[in-house]
Amino acid sequence: MWQVRRILIPTNAMAVEDRLRNEELKMLRENVRKGEASVVDIEKLCSAASTSSNMAITDIRHREGEEESPLLLESEVKCSSRPCRRIALFVEPSPFAYVSGYKNRFQNFIKYLREMGDEVLVVTTHEGVPREFLGAKVIGSRSFPCPFYQNVPLSLALSPRIISEVAQFKPDIIHSTSPGIMVFGALIIAKLLCVPLVLSYHTHIPVYIPRYTSAWLVKPMWGVIKFLHGKADLTLVPSGALAKELEEARVTEANKIRVWNKGVDSISFHPRYCSHEMRLRLSNYEPEKPLIVHVGRLGREKSLDLLKRVMDKLPGVRIAFIGDGPYRGELEKMFSGMPAVFTGMLGGEELSRAYASGDIFLMPSESETLGLVVLEAMSSGLPVVAARAGGIIDIIPQDHEGKTGFCFNPGDVDDCLRKLKPLLENFELRATIGKAAREEMEKYDWKAATLKIRDEQYRDAIWFWQKKRPFLLRPFQWLFRWIFKAPEVNYSCFM
Repeated sequence: MWQVRRILIPTNAMAVEDRLRNEELKMLRENVRKGEASVVDIEKLCSAASTSSNMAITDIRHREGEEESPLLLESEVKCSSRPCRRIALFVEPSPFAYVSGYKNRFQNFIKYLREMGDEVLVVTTHEGVPREFLGAKVIGSRSFPCPFYQNVPLSLALSPRIISEVAQFKPDIIHSTSPGIMVFGALIIAKLLCVPLVLSYHTHIPVYIPRYTSAWLVKPMWGVIKFLHGKADLTLVPSGALAKELEEARVTEANKIRVWNKGVDSISFHPRYCSHEMRLRLSNYEPEKPLIVHVGRLGREKSLDLLKRVMDKLPGVRIAFIGDGPYRGELEKMFSGMPAVFTGMLGGEELSRAYASGDIFLMPSESETLGLVVLEAMSSGLPVVAARAGGIIDIIPQDHEGKTGFCFNPGDVDDCLRKLKPLLENFELRATIGKAAREEMEKYDWKAATLKIRDEQYRDAIWFWQKKRPFLLRPFQWLFRWIFKAPEVNYSCFM
Protein backbone atom coordinates (compact mmCIF):
# COMPACT_ATOMS: atom_id res chain seq x y z
CA MET A 1 0.00 0.00 0.00
CA TRP A 2 1.30 3.42 -0.95
CA GLN A 3 1.61 6.28 1.56
CA VAL A 4 2.00 9.93 0.54
CA ARG A 5 3.76 12.66 2.47
CA ARG A 6 3.02 16.13 1.23
CA ILE A 7 5.48 18.87 2.13
CA LEU A 8 5.94 22.50 1.18
CA ILE A 9 9.50 23.32 0.13
CA PRO A 10 11.17 26.47 -1.21
CA THR A 11 12.45 26.25 -4.76
CA ASN A 12 14.48 29.43 -4.50
CA ALA A 13 17.78 28.28 -3.03
CA MET A 14 19.15 31.85 -3.01
CA ALA A 15 16.33 33.02 -0.71
CA VAL A 16 17.24 30.26 1.73
CA GLU A 17 20.92 31.08 1.63
CA ASP A 18 20.18 34.76 2.32
CA ARG A 19 18.42 33.84 5.61
CA LEU A 20 20.54 30.99 6.93
CA ARG A 21 24.18 30.97 7.87
CA ASN A 22 26.31 28.93 5.49
CA GLU A 23 27.33 26.40 8.14
CA GLU A 24 23.76 25.92 9.34
CA LEU A 25 22.52 25.50 5.78
CA LYS A 26 25.22 22.94 5.11
CA MET A 27 24.22 20.85 8.15
CA LEU A 28 20.55 21.09 7.27
CA ARG A 29 21.16 19.95 3.69
CA GLU A 30 23.17 17.01 5.00
CA ASN A 31 20.24 15.99 7.21
CA VAL A 32 17.91 16.29 4.23
CA ARG A 33 20.12 14.07 2.09
CA LYS A 34 20.30 11.42 4.85
CA GLY A 35 16.53 11.50 5.34
CA GLU A 36 17.02 12.78 8.91
CA ALA A 37 15.38 16.19 8.45
CA SER A 38 12.69 16.76 11.05
CA VAL A 39 9.40 18.59 10.64
CA VAL A 40 10.99 21.49 12.51
CA ASP A 41 13.79 21.58 9.92
CA ILE A 42 11.28 21.67 7.07
CA GLU A 43 9.27 24.40 8.82
CA LYS A 44 12.45 26.37 9.36
CA LEU A 45 13.26 26.23 5.67
CA CYS A 46 9.75 27.28 4.77
CA SER A 47 9.87 30.17 7.23
CA ALA A 48 13.24 31.27 5.87
CA ALA A 49 11.80 31.44 2.38
CA SER A 50 8.45 32.89 3.36
CA THR A 51 9.12 36.14 1.58
CA SER A 52 9.67 34.27 -1.67
CA SER A 53 6.82 33.27 -3.93
CA ASN A 54 8.89 30.42 -5.32
CA MET A 55 7.34 27.56 -3.31
CA ALA A 56 6.35 24.09 -4.37
CA ILE A 57 4.17 21.33 -2.93
CA THR A 58 5.96 18.03 -3.28
CA ASP A 59 4.42 14.57 -2.86
CA ILE A 60 6.76 11.84 -1.71
CA ARG A 61 5.36 8.35 -2.29
CA HIS A 62 6.70 5.22 -0.61
CA ARG A 63 5.38 1.77 0.22
CA GLU A 64 4.13 1.16 3.74
CA GLY A 65 6.92 -0.38 5.75
CA GLU A 66 9.49 0.54 3.08
CA GLU A 67 12.46 2.74 3.92
CA GLU A 68 11.59 6.31 3.02
CA SER A 69 13.61 8.14 0.40
CA PRO A 70 15.66 11.10 1.61
CA LEU A 71 13.93 14.45 1.24
CA LEU A 72 15.51 16.89 -1.19
CA LEU A 73 14.87 20.52 -1.87
CA GLU A 74 13.49 20.94 -5.39
CA SER A 75 16.52 23.07 -6.22
CA GLU A 76 18.75 20.21 -5.06
CA VAL A 77 16.76 17.71 -7.10
CA LYS A 78 17.45 19.81 -10.17
CA CYS A 79 21.09 20.05 -9.22
CA SER A 80 21.44 16.34 -8.62
CA SER A 81 19.70 15.40 -11.87
CA ARG A 82 21.75 17.85 -13.87
CA PRO A 83 25.19 18.17 -12.32
CA CYS A 84 27.66 20.09 -14.42
CA ARG A 85 29.78 17.56 -16.23
CA ARG A 86 33.23 17.76 -17.76
CA ILE A 87 33.12 15.86 -21.04
CA ALA A 88 36.11 15.07 -23.26
CA LEU A 89 35.00 14.31 -26.83
CA PHE A 90 37.33 12.49 -29.23
CA VAL A 91 35.90 12.98 -32.74
CA GLU A 92 37.57 11.57 -35.87
CA PRO A 93 37.55 13.05 -38.46
CA SER A 94 36.85 16.65 -37.48
CA PRO A 95 33.20 17.73 -37.16
CA PHE A 96 34.36 21.25 -38.07
CA ALA A 97 36.40 20.69 -41.25
CA TYR A 98 35.32 17.30 -42.60
CA VAL A 99 31.84 17.22 -44.11
CA SER A 100 30.00 14.05 -43.08
CA GLY A 101 26.72 12.88 -41.67
CA TYR A 102 27.77 13.37 -38.07
CA LYS A 103 29.00 16.96 -38.51
CA ASN A 104 25.61 18.40 -37.57
CA ARG A 105 25.12 15.74 -34.91
CA PHE A 106 28.29 16.65 -33.00
CA GLN A 107 28.02 20.39 -33.50
CA ASN A 108 24.49 20.33 -32.07
CA PHE A 109 25.60 17.97 -29.31
CA ILE A 110 28.36 20.37 -28.24
CA LYS A 111 26.00 23.33 -28.52
CA TYR A 112 23.39 21.87 -26.17
CA LEU A 113 25.93 20.46 -23.71
CA ARG A 114 27.32 23.98 -23.38
CA GLU A 115 23.81 25.42 -22.98
CA MET A 116 23.20 22.92 -20.17
CA GLY A 117 26.26 24.24 -18.35
CA ASP A 118 28.74 21.45 -19.11
CA GLU A 119 32.43 21.97 -19.79
CA VAL A 120 33.46 20.34 -23.07
CA LEU A 121 36.89 19.57 -24.50
CA VAL A 122 37.04 18.39 -28.12
CA VAL A 123 40.04 16.42 -29.42
CA THR A 124 39.93 15.98 -33.19
CA THR A 125 42.07 15.86 -36.35
CA HIS A 126 44.13 19.02 -36.79
CA GLU A 127 43.20 20.40 -40.22
CA GLY A 128 40.93 23.45 -40.21
CA VAL A 129 39.85 23.22 -36.58
CA PRO A 130 38.96 26.33 -34.55
CA ARG A 131 40.51 27.04 -31.16
CA GLU A 132 37.10 26.92 -29.59
CA PHE A 133 33.52 26.18 -30.60
CA LEU A 134 30.63 27.74 -28.67
CA GLY A 135 32.81 27.92 -25.57
CA ALA A 136 34.18 24.38 -25.92
CA LYS A 137 37.97 24.17 -26.19
CA VAL A 138 39.15 22.38 -29.35
CA ILE A 139 42.52 20.61 -29.65
CA GLY A 140 43.82 19.50 -33.02
CA SER A 141 45.86 16.31 -33.19
CA ARG A 142 48.30 15.78 -36.07
CA SER A 143 46.60 13.55 -38.65
CA PHE A 144 47.40 11.41 -41.69
CA PRO A 145 45.19 10.26 -44.60
CA CYS A 146 43.39 6.94 -44.39
CA PRO A 147 45.27 4.47 -46.67
CA PHE A 148 42.07 3.25 -48.34
CA TYR A 149 40.15 6.55 -48.32
CA GLN A 150 42.54 9.46 -48.80
CA ASN A 151 39.92 12.13 -48.04
CA VAL A 152 39.48 10.89 -44.44
CA PRO A 153 42.11 12.17 -41.94
CA LEU A 154 43.01 9.90 -39.00
CA SER A 155 44.95 10.50 -35.80
CA LEU A 156 45.94 8.45 -32.75
CA ALA A 157 45.75 11.48 -30.39
CA LEU A 158 48.29 10.06 -27.95
CA SER A 159 50.99 12.74 -28.01
CA PRO A 160 52.22 14.05 -24.63
CA ARG A 161 50.53 17.38 -25.46
CA ILE A 162 47.12 15.73 -25.96
CA ILE A 163 47.49 13.54 -22.86
CA SER A 164 48.49 16.54 -20.75
CA GLU A 165 45.61 18.69 -22.05
CA VAL A 166 43.03 15.97 -21.34
CA ALA A 167 44.47 15.22 -17.89
CA GLN A 168 44.46 18.91 -16.93
CA PHE A 169 40.87 19.21 -18.15
CA LYS A 170 39.93 16.56 -15.52
CA PRO A 171 37.08 14.92 -17.48
CA ASP A 172 34.23 13.09 -15.74
CA ILE A 173 33.65 11.03 -18.86
CA ILE A 174 35.39 10.40 -22.18
CA HIS A 175 33.22 9.99 -25.29
CA SER A 176 34.83 8.88 -28.56
CA THR A 177 33.65 8.14 -32.08
CA SER A 178 34.21 4.63 -33.38
CA PRO A 179 35.60 2.85 -35.30
CA GLY A 180 38.82 4.58 -36.29
CA ILE A 181 42.32 5.24 -34.99
CA MET A 182 41.64 7.99 -32.45
CA VAL A 183 39.39 5.67 -30.46
CA PHE A 184 42.50 3.72 -29.39
CA GLY A 185 43.98 6.90 -27.92
CA ALA A 186 40.70 7.68 -26.15
CA LEU A 187 40.61 4.15 -24.71
CA ILE A 188 44.15 4.35 -23.34
CA ILE A 189 43.64 7.81 -21.81
CA ALA A 190 40.31 6.78 -20.25
CA LYS A 191 41.93 3.75 -18.61
CA LEU A 192 44.90 5.77 -17.34
CA LEU A 193 42.71 8.56 -15.97
CA CYS A 194 40.28 5.99 -14.55
CA VAL A 195 37.16 7.57 -16.06
CA PRO A 196 34.18 5.98 -17.88
CA LEU A 197 34.42 5.55 -21.65
CA VAL A 198 31.49 5.90 -24.06
CA LEU A 199 31.91 4.96 -27.72
CA SER A 200 29.47 6.09 -30.40
CA TYR A 201 29.46 4.00 -33.57
CA HIS A 202 29.01 6.14 -36.71
CA THR A 203 30.71 4.47 -39.69
CA HIS A 204 29.81 0.89 -40.56
CA ILE A 205 33.26 -0.02 -41.85
CA PRO A 206 32.56 -3.76 -42.40
CA VAL A 207 30.14 -2.70 -45.15
CA TYR A 208 32.71 -0.32 -46.70
CA ILE A 209 35.68 -2.71 -46.76
CA PRO A 210 34.63 -4.89 -49.74
CA ARG A 211 34.12 -1.75 -51.87
CA TYR A 212 37.56 -0.28 -51.16
CA THR A 213 39.84 -3.22 -50.38
CA SER A 214 39.83 -7.01 -49.84
CA ALA A 215 36.73 -8.74 -48.47
CA TRP A 216 38.86 -11.00 -46.25
CA LEU A 217 39.52 -7.95 -44.02
CA VAL A 218 35.87 -7.83 -42.92
CA LYS A 219 36.27 -10.52 -40.26
CA PRO A 220 39.41 -8.96 -38.67
CA MET A 221 37.59 -5.61 -38.67
CA TRP A 222 34.72 -7.12 -36.68
CA GLY A 223 37.36 -8.39 -34.27
CA VAL A 224 38.76 -4.88 -33.79
CA ILE A 225 35.25 -3.47 -33.25
CA LYS A 226 34.49 -6.15 -30.64
CA PHE A 227 37.76 -5.42 -28.83
CA LEU A 228 37.10 -1.67 -28.66
CA HIS A 229 33.45 -1.82 -27.66
CA GLY A 230 34.09 -4.64 -25.22
CA LYS A 231 36.41 -2.25 -23.36
CA ALA A 232 33.88 0.61 -23.40
CA ASP A 233 31.35 1.17 -20.65
CA LEU A 234 28.56 2.05 -23.07
CA THR A 235 28.04 1.99 -26.84
CA LEU A 236 25.82 4.53 -28.61
CA VAL A 237 24.47 3.87 -32.10
CA PRO A 238 22.46 6.20 -34.36
CA SER A 239 19.64 3.76 -35.17
CA GLY A 240 17.75 0.79 -33.81
CA ALA A 241 18.60 -1.23 -36.92
CA LEU A 242 22.32 -0.81 -36.26
CA ALA A 243 21.83 -1.60 -32.56
CA LYS A 244 20.22 -4.90 -33.55
CA GLU A 245 23.09 -5.72 -35.93
CA LEU A 246 25.74 -5.02 -33.28
CA GLU A 247 23.82 -7.14 -30.77
CA GLU A 248 23.63 -10.04 -33.23
CA ALA A 249 27.38 -9.70 -33.89
CA ARG A 250 27.99 -9.77 -30.09
CA VAL A 251 30.07 -6.62 -30.28
CA THR A 252 29.36 -6.02 -26.59
CA GLU A 253 26.75 -6.94 -24.01
CA ALA A 254 23.25 -6.16 -25.31
CA ASN A 255 22.37 -4.04 -22.27
CA LYS A 256 25.36 -1.79 -22.98
CA ILE A 257 24.07 -0.70 -26.39
CA ARG A 258 21.89 2.42 -26.53
CA VAL A 259 20.38 4.40 -29.40
CA TRP A 260 21.48 8.02 -29.78
CA ASN A 261 18.12 9.54 -30.62
CA LYS A 262 17.85 11.19 -34.01
CA GLY A 263 17.41 14.92 -34.39
CA VAL A 264 17.18 17.50 -37.13
CA ASP A 265 17.40 21.27 -37.29
CA SER A 266 13.83 21.87 -38.45
CA ILE A 267 14.39 25.65 -38.46
CA SER A 268 17.34 25.61 -40.86
CA PHE A 269 15.82 22.91 -43.05
CA HIS A 270 12.36 24.20 -43.91
CA PRO A 271 10.12 24.42 -47.02
CA ARG A 272 10.22 28.23 -46.79
CA TYR A 273 13.72 28.12 -48.30
CA CYS A 274 12.33 27.05 -51.68
CA SER A 275 14.03 29.34 -54.23
CA HIS A 276 13.37 29.87 -57.93
CA GLU A 277 16.98 30.95 -58.47
CA MET A 278 18.30 27.79 -56.81
CA ARG A 279 15.93 25.64 -58.86
CA LEU A 280 17.22 27.28 -62.04
CA ARG A 281 20.75 26.38 -60.97
CA LEU A 282 19.95 22.78 -60.01
CA SER A 283 17.89 22.10 -63.13
CA ASN A 284 20.36 23.75 -65.51
CA TYR A 285 17.74 26.40 -66.32
CA GLU A 286 14.88 24.00 -66.95
CA PRO A 287 12.84 24.62 -63.78
CA GLU A 288 9.63 23.26 -65.26
CA LYS A 289 11.15 19.74 -65.49
CA PRO A 290 10.82 17.32 -62.53
CA LEU A 291 13.91 17.60 -60.33
CA ILE A 292 15.42 14.80 -58.24
CA VAL A 293 17.93 15.87 -55.57
CA HIS A 294 20.67 13.87 -53.88
CA VAL A 295 22.74 15.34 -51.02
CA GLY A 296 25.73 13.64 -49.44
CA ARG A 297 29.32 12.52 -49.74
CA LEU A 298 30.04 11.14 -53.18
CA GLY A 299 31.70 7.86 -52.29
CA ARG A 300 31.75 4.45 -53.93
CA GLU A 301 30.04 2.91 -50.88
CA LYS A 302 26.92 5.04 -51.46
CA SER A 303 25.65 2.91 -54.41
CA LEU A 304 25.37 6.02 -56.58
CA ASP A 305 25.79 4.05 -59.79
CA LEU A 306 22.18 2.91 -59.27
CA LEU A 307 21.08 6.49 -59.94
CA LYS A 308 22.51 6.26 -63.46
CA ARG A 309 20.41 3.19 -64.20
CA VAL A 310 17.34 4.91 -62.77
CA MET A 311 17.88 8.10 -64.77
CA ASP A 312 18.32 6.10 -67.97
CA LYS A 313 14.64 5.15 -67.64
CA LEU A 314 13.33 8.61 -66.75
CA PRO A 315 13.59 10.82 -69.83
CA GLY A 316 12.74 14.44 -69.14
CA VAL A 317 13.68 14.22 -65.46
CA ARG A 318 16.67 16.13 -64.09
CA ILE A 319 18.95 15.24 -61.19
CA ALA A 320 21.21 17.40 -58.99
CA PHE A 321 24.10 16.09 -56.88
CA ILE A 322 24.91 18.33 -53.90
CA GLY A 323 28.15 17.31 -52.23
CA ASP A 324 31.66 16.14 -53.01
CA GLY A 325 33.86 13.11 -52.52
CA PRO A 326 36.36 10.73 -54.10
CA TYR A 327 33.76 9.24 -56.46
CA ARG A 328 32.74 12.56 -58.02
CA GLY A 329 35.04 12.32 -61.03
CA GLU A 330 33.72 8.89 -62.01
CA LEU A 331 30.13 10.03 -61.51
CA GLU A 332 30.62 13.06 -63.75
CA LYS A 333 31.95 10.78 -66.50
CA MET A 334 29.08 8.35 -65.90
CA PHE A 335 26.48 11.13 -66.24
CA SER A 336 28.21 12.90 -69.14
CA GLY A 337 25.62 14.08 -71.67
CA MET A 338 22.76 13.49 -69.23
CA PRO A 339 20.57 16.14 -67.49
CA ALA A 340 22.67 16.13 -64.31
CA VAL A 341 24.17 18.99 -62.28
CA PHE A 342 27.05 18.67 -59.78
CA THR A 343 27.17 21.66 -57.40
CA GLY A 344 30.01 20.56 -55.13
CA MET A 345 29.80 21.36 -51.43
CA LEU A 346 27.05 23.70 -50.26
CA GLY A 347 26.45 24.90 -46.72
CA GLY A 348 24.32 27.18 -44.60
CA GLU A 349 21.30 28.80 -46.22
CA GLU A 350 22.51 27.78 -49.67
CA LEU A 351 22.16 24.12 -48.68
CA SER A 352 18.74 24.79 -47.18
CA ARG A 353 17.61 26.30 -50.50
CA ALA A 354 18.99 23.35 -52.45
CA TYR A 355 16.96 20.86 -50.40
CA ALA A 356 13.74 22.88 -50.51
CA SER A 357 13.95 23.62 -54.26
CA GLY A 358 13.81 20.02 -55.45
CA ASP A 359 10.81 17.76 -56.02
CA ILE A 360 12.03 14.40 -54.69
CA PHE A 361 15.01 13.27 -52.62
CA LEU A 362 16.56 9.98 -53.78
CA MET A 363 18.85 7.96 -51.48
CA PRO A 364 20.27 4.67 -52.91
CA SER A 365 22.85 4.04 -50.15
CA GLU A 366 22.71 0.73 -48.29
CA SER A 367 25.40 1.64 -45.74
CA GLU A 368 23.80 4.50 -43.77
CA THR A 369 24.07 4.12 -40.00
CA LEU A 370 21.21 6.64 -39.85
CA GLY A 371 20.96 8.95 -42.86
CA LEU A 372 20.92 12.53 -41.55
CA VAL A 373 20.52 13.91 -45.08
CA VAL A 374 17.23 12.02 -45.32
CA LEU A 375 16.05 13.74 -42.12
CA GLU A 376 17.07 17.12 -43.54
CA ALA A 377 15.28 16.45 -46.84
CA MET A 378 12.08 15.44 -45.04
CA SER A 379 12.32 18.49 -42.80
CA SER A 380 12.58 20.59 -45.99
CA GLY A 381 9.27 19.15 -47.17
CA LEU A 382 10.63 16.73 -49.80
CA PRO A 383 9.14 13.26 -50.32
CA VAL A 384 11.96 10.74 -49.95
CA VAL A 385 12.56 7.54 -51.92
CA ALA A 386 15.33 5.55 -50.19
CA ALA A 387 16.85 2.09 -50.08
CA ARG A 388 15.30 -0.02 -47.34
CA ALA A 389 18.54 -0.61 -45.45
CA GLY A 390 20.54 0.49 -42.40
CA GLY A 391 19.27 3.46 -40.44
CA ILE A 392 16.73 4.42 -43.12
CA ILE A 393 14.41 1.78 -41.64
CA ASP A 394 14.26 3.87 -38.45
CA ILE A 395 13.40 7.04 -40.37
CA ILE A 396 10.73 5.53 -42.65
CA PRO A 397 9.46 2.44 -40.80
CA GLN A 398 7.22 0.00 -42.60
CA ASP A 399 4.00 1.46 -41.18
CA HIS A 400 5.02 4.93 -42.46
CA GLU A 401 5.76 3.88 -46.02
CA GLY A 402 3.48 5.69 -48.44
CA LYS A 403 2.73 8.30 -45.76
CA THR A 404 6.01 10.10 -44.96
CA GLY A 405 8.16 8.54 -47.70
CA PHE A 406 8.88 5.42 -49.75
CA CYS A 407 11.48 2.66 -49.49
CA PHE A 408 12.65 0.33 -52.25
CA ASN A 409 14.53 -2.95 -52.13
CA PRO A 410 18.28 -2.20 -52.10
CA GLY A 411 19.82 -2.31 -55.58
CA ASP A 412 16.43 -2.96 -57.26
CA VAL A 413 16.05 -0.40 -60.08
CA ASP A 414 12.54 -1.55 -61.02
CA ASP A 415 11.28 -1.26 -57.43
CA CYS A 416 12.87 2.18 -57.17
CA LEU A 417 11.08 3.29 -60.35
CA ARG A 418 7.75 1.95 -59.04
CA LYS A 419 8.09 4.28 -56.04
CA LEU A 420 9.44 7.26 -58.02
CA LYS A 421 7.03 7.46 -60.96
CA PRO A 422 3.80 8.17 -59.01
CA LEU A 423 5.59 11.05 -57.23
CA LEU A 424 7.02 12.44 -60.46
CA GLU A 425 3.63 12.34 -62.19
CA ASN A 426 1.40 13.57 -59.35
CA PHE A 427 2.05 16.99 -57.84
CA GLU A 428 -0.65 16.55 -55.17
CA LEU A 429 0.89 13.28 -53.99
CA ARG A 430 4.30 14.96 -53.74
CA ALA A 431 2.81 17.80 -51.71
CA THR A 432 0.92 15.43 -49.38
CA ILE A 433 3.92 13.20 -48.69
CA GLY A 434 6.21 16.22 -48.31
CA LYS A 435 3.86 17.87 -45.78
CA ALA A 436 3.54 14.65 -43.76
CA ALA A 437 7.34 14.24 -43.81
CA ARG A 438 7.79 17.77 -42.52
CA GLU A 439 5.30 17.21 -39.70
CA GLU A 440 7.07 13.99 -38.72
CA MET A 441 10.47 15.72 -38.55
CA GLU A 442 9.15 18.43 -36.25
CA LYS A 443 9.02 15.75 -33.53
CA TYR A 444 12.79 15.26 -33.51
CA ASP A 445 14.90 17.65 -31.52
CA TRP A 446 18.68 17.71 -30.99
CA LYS A 447 18.29 19.27 -27.54
CA ALA A 448 16.09 16.42 -26.29
CA ALA A 449 18.52 13.86 -27.76
CA THR A 450 21.45 15.55 -25.99
CA LEU A 451 19.58 15.70 -22.69
CA LYS A 452 18.88 11.96 -22.84
CA ILE A 453 22.58 11.21 -23.34
CA ARG A 454 23.88 13.43 -20.55
CA ASP A 455 21.20 12.65 -17.96
CA GLU A 456 20.47 8.98 -18.70
CA GLN A 457 23.00 7.30 -20.95
CA TYR A 458 26.11 8.86 -19.40
CA ARG A 459 24.73 7.92 -15.97
CA ASP A 460 24.33 4.33 -17.17
CA ALA A 461 27.93 4.36 -18.43
CA ILE A 462 29.15 5.51 -15.01
CA TRP A 463 27.14 2.74 -13.34
CA PHE A 464 28.62 0.05 -15.61
CA TRP A 465 32.10 1.50 -15.12
CA GLN A 466 31.80 1.42 -11.32
CA LYS A 467 30.89 -2.27 -11.47
CA LYS A 468 34.04 -3.30 -13.35
CA ARG A 469 36.78 -0.85 -12.40
CA PRO A 470 40.10 -2.60 -13.20
CA PHE A 471 41.94 -2.94 -9.89
CA LEU A 472 45.09 -4.25 -11.58
CA LEU A 473 45.56 -0.86 -13.25
CA ARG A 474 45.28 1.09 -9.99
CA PRO A 475 49.07 1.60 -9.47
CA PHE A 476 49.51 2.87 -13.04
CA GLN A 477 46.44 5.11 -12.71
CA TRP A 478 47.72 6.56 -9.43
CA LEU A 479 51.12 7.25 -11.03
CA PHE A 480 49.48 8.82 -14.10
CA ARG A 481 47.27 11.12 -11.99
CA TRP A 482 50.26 12.09 -9.86
CA ILE A 483 52.33 13.02 -12.94
CA PHE A 484 49.54 15.04 -14.58
CA LYS A 485 47.98 16.28 -11.31
CA ALA A 486 44.59 14.81 -12.26
CA PRO A 487 42.42 14.15 -9.16
CA GLU A 488 40.08 11.17 -8.95
CA VAL A 489 36.50 12.14 -9.74
CA ASN A 490 33.69 11.67 -7.19
CA TYR A 491 30.84 10.17 -9.21
CA SER A 492 28.26 10.01 -6.41
CA CYS A 493 26.70 13.31 -7.49
CA PHE A 494 26.09 11.95 -11.03
CA MET A 495 24.11 8.90 -9.95
